[in-house]
Amino acid sequence: MKIRAKNQTLKSLIVELTERGEREKVPAWVAVARILNRPKRIGTKVNLWKIEKYAEKGQTIVVPGSVLGQGQLTKPVKVIALKFSSSAKKGILAAKGSCF
Repeated sequence: MKIRAKNQTLKSLIVELTERGEREKVPAWVAVARILNRPKRIGTKVNLWKIEKYAEKGQTIVVPGSVLGQGQLTKPVKVIALKFSSSAKKGILAAKGSCF
């Protein structure tokens, strides 16, 4: 896979996720690496309402993009993302969740 990212940290993450996914036979890591390798204009954006709808209490959610604050989160979840809006961060923390 040709790596498009200019940011060295992002490049390293893409390579690491691809290698780990192939080595451990976990296609989800390879899929996340492909999403991270897309152009920024095709970025992934997820609102709090979608996390509320699909996540279960205590789960870890990986968002290869941005988390936005539309909606309300009522369950504590751990969210790992590249970027959080300030309202999304407040909503996650208000639900006793955590942001990484």
